[in-house]
Amino acid sequence: MSNDFVVNEDLSNFSNWYSRYHGYVSLCVCVGGIVTNAFNFTVLTRKHMRSPVNQILTGLAVSDIITMLSYLPFAIHFYCIHPSSSQSPERNSKGWMSFLLFHISLTTVTHTISIWLCVVLAIVRYLHIRSPTRASSVRLRRNIQARYLVLGTYIVSILVMIPNYMTNELKEKTLSGSPGLNQTLTNETAPNQTVYFLEHIRLGSNDTNPLVLANVWMYAILAKLVPCFLISMFGSLLLYQMRAKLKQRKDFLKVSASNNHKLHEHSRTTKMLMTVIVLFLVTELPQGILIAMSACKEGFFDTVYMPLGDVMDIGALVNNAINFVLYCSMSAKFRQTFLKLFCKCGEDYDNEAEENGYVLREDKGDSYSNNNELENVL
Repeated sequence: MSNDFVVNEDLSNFSNWYSRYHGYVSLCVCVGGIVTNAFNFTVLTRKHMRSPVNQILTGLAVSDIITMLSYLPFAIHFYCIHPSSSQSPERNSKGWMSFLLFHISLTTVTHTISIWLCVVLAIVRYLHIRSPTRASSVRLRRNIQARYLVLGTYIVSILVMIPNYMTNELKEKTLSGSPGLNQTLTNETAPNQTVYFLEHIRLGSNDTNPLVLANVWMYAILAKLVPCFLISMFGSLLLYQMRAKLKQRKDFLKVSASNNHKLHEHSRTTKMLMTVIVLFLVTELPQGILIAMSACKEGFFDTVYMPLGDVMDIGALVNNAINFVLYCSMSAKFRQTFLKLFCKCGEDYDNEAEENGYVLREDKGDSYSNNNELENVL
């Protein structure tokens, strides 16, 4: 028995085991993620929170909410109500399979939007740290540019994914009472009923449709591998630039409790942005590699990629839902604004933060000086 066969059999067994729980796990993650991303959107759109980075994070929250809103009915119907992969008129009705087609196209677009927004986040923050400014006109222009970047990312992602909409096609067939076809019927299914299914793309085989193959390579390169490379490059540059700025501050600022606290806040903000970037790399880069291998190696799509599909889905959903925890734990300004909006203890926290010296005041003349620039990430 070959090692490949053993590995594939283990993956198949794991996939069958996990699929029994995936629907319920994903429901919990999606409900929690929708709520927390709504919090993110509400906090990040406050007037005093407006900055280029925050506008990108707002666009990221919107794409994550759309992804999870679509995943809720998908998980309920195809995992919780009809956990079996067997075809039946109830599970494979035209309405639900049309929704599945829509869900696949929509989540492909939203995942593409999210990862490219992460690229934009790394680039914008790097340029912002490298060239800080205190001029109001420049800050206003950068905010406007960030809005256009977010809008452009949404529009371009929708347009680039057009070939993906064309490659997924819905087919129909009639389940008869013959012994061979009856093997796919559930107990409640009567013969001679119509079911709908997605046509198999036969990825990795010699008869793969050229349009399908071109679309798979385009998706792997433009929506996974290239953005992961750019995120890695600009994330590294951002980390280097941040460390250089912090070193300059330590050299020129007098040592005091207030300054030490500010340096600590800057370090936590850097860690937060880098964590967001690393999480995207961890969830998206392996998928890009697996997609590319599916297009190259015969049988890889069916025996490896598909059994890992639910695991990759839950990883992406957790990544969509976890940002609120990162923002709250690593950004005092985000945490302060959230408590002020949703908790009665917000004002007490505001007073305490002000006493500690890290509340940003709009009326201070040096609020946007080079030394305070790092505090305006969130």
